[in-house]
Amino acid sequence: MREDDHMTEFRKVTDGFWVSPQIRPDDVRAAAERGFTLIVNHRPEGEEPGQPEGESIAEAARAAGLAYVAIPVRGRPTAEQAQATTEAVSATQGPVLAYCRSGTRSIAAWSLGQALTGERTRDELLGLGAAAGYDLEPWL
Repeated sequence: MREDDHMTEFRKVTDGFWVSPQIRPDDVRAAAERGFTLIVNHRPEGEEPGQPEGESIAEAARAAGLAYVAIPVRGRPTAEQAQATTEAVSATQGPVLAYCRSGTRSIAAWSLGQALTGERTRDELLGLGAAAGYDLEPWL
């Protein structure tokens, strides 16, 4: 839900995992205020002119007391990227906010990790994706 015209939309997938299109440092403060404990950046540096650098998000996360991890994904997430996402999410206490350009690679990386570990079924993941506004059919 948009809090104002300047904030990025955080989309709930589960109580513990949310995704978002590209965030900015101001969004990190809002994430901290909402109780997130980890920011996962799935966006490669320099993917698009004018995108905030990952380091600016990492600095904002540190300043807000949040953990930060970068797992850049180009195209379809690999098994290694899905595993790294799963490990980062499971290693933190509290909700996680993951982002990329649109949020699609973030939810895809998380979903693949869930599928590979057997944590959730494909149908359950498709339903969670749809509820968050993402079509995971091509990704799973």
